[in-house]
Amino acid sequence: MRRVFTSESITEGHPDKVCDRVADAVLDAILRQDPDARVACECAVKDNYMLIMGEITSAARIDAEKIAREKIREIGYTDDKLGFSADGCTIDVRLGRQSGDIALGVDRSFECKGESCNLSDRIGAGDQGMMYGYACTETPEYMPLALMLSHKLCKRLEEVRKSGLLPYLRPDGKGQVSVEYENGRPSRIAAVVLSAQHDESVSAETLRGDLKKHVIGAVLPEELLDGDTVYYINPTGRFEIGGPAGDSGLTGRKIIVDTYGGRCPHGGGSFSGKDPTKVDRSAAYMARYVSKNVVAAGLAEECVLELAYAIGVAHPVSVYADTRGTGKLPDGVLSEIVKKEFDLRPYAIIETLDLKKPVYERTSVYGHFGKEGLSWERTDRVNDLKKYLDER
Repeated sequence: MRRVFTSESITEGHPDKVCDRVADAVLDAILRQDPDARVACECAVKDNYMLIMGEITSAARIDAEKIAREKIREIGYTDDKLGFSADGCTIDVRLGRQSGDIALGVDRSFECKGESCNLSDRIGAGDQGMMYGYACTETPEYMPLALMLSHKLCKRLEEVRKSGLLPYLRPDGKGQVSVEYENGRPSRIAAVVLSAQHDESVSAETLRGDLKKHVIGAVLPEELLDGDTVYYINPTGRFEIGGPAGDSGLTGRKIIVDTYGGRCPHGGGSFSGKDPTKVDRSAAYMARYVSKNVVAAGLAEECVLELAYAIGVAHPVSVYADTRGTGKLPDGVLSEIVKKEFDLRPYAIIETLDLKKPVYERTSVYGHFGKEGLSWERTDRVNDLKKYLDER
């Protein structure tokens, strides 16, 4: 049976990603001074204006405007002619304190009301909601192939722009890859879409030739490309007006790009700008950690894990593993194994994954998963899970 699955990615200069980058840079700056800070920072951008807003409860002292200008400059918005620049934009900072009502449930969970309790029960979830984790055997990163190839396209766009190889490129851009599957396995790339912002000096013909050679040809596996692969390179013809001058941007608007490219459900909560007491972020990281270890241990070729929480309650209200028919054990049994082997309370998640460290800016572009060096990408629980195969 044949089917085609598509995922997309975007460059660091896309207006939504500018916002994610600034929000996570603010978070990291605060965590460097105060690892226990409560942070919910968001950004919005349009034309030459950025709003930094949210709630922060911390003794840390940072200059959010200075941080934002540094990140905008690093991305490459340094020319006022682009309609948005690090030195020319107006930045409005509106950061207040976290609601005391929310803090009540986080500081002391439902399980701890009116009585002493152990440390892991002390912190309640910062909100209600569902969080999903995913892993599969398609790539060495245990991630979907279409998404990883889309990320590689966009990273390469950044590289050829910043290195000067293609000096006419500007920061905004998007990539998309459609992978055809045969009997459940990737067999070829059916289509590639690549849109790159550029200056007025380059012709469409030159740009398309350069991008096909230096970007697509440099990162997409040659064995998956064939004579029937369709290429759409800057399909509208021109892409001179981009970034915040061409579109508004907002933190958390690219949550499918940030996660698994549409291969599994999404609870709807964004990640960037949030400290780890917000289960939108920390429980999603934990769900990835669990799913990856399940697949790496050989318990399944694919695993979707759903966790659900109630605000102010430490224990998840539900835990559900779905292996989509690839599991070596029934999904119900696997769900019970997950609950037995992994502590899914917020305090335990933060401790297990060491989430109080300022590592979050790195996740703000090209995905939160499938990257080396992040604690939720470890496969250190594989041996603990393999024993269940022997018990079948």
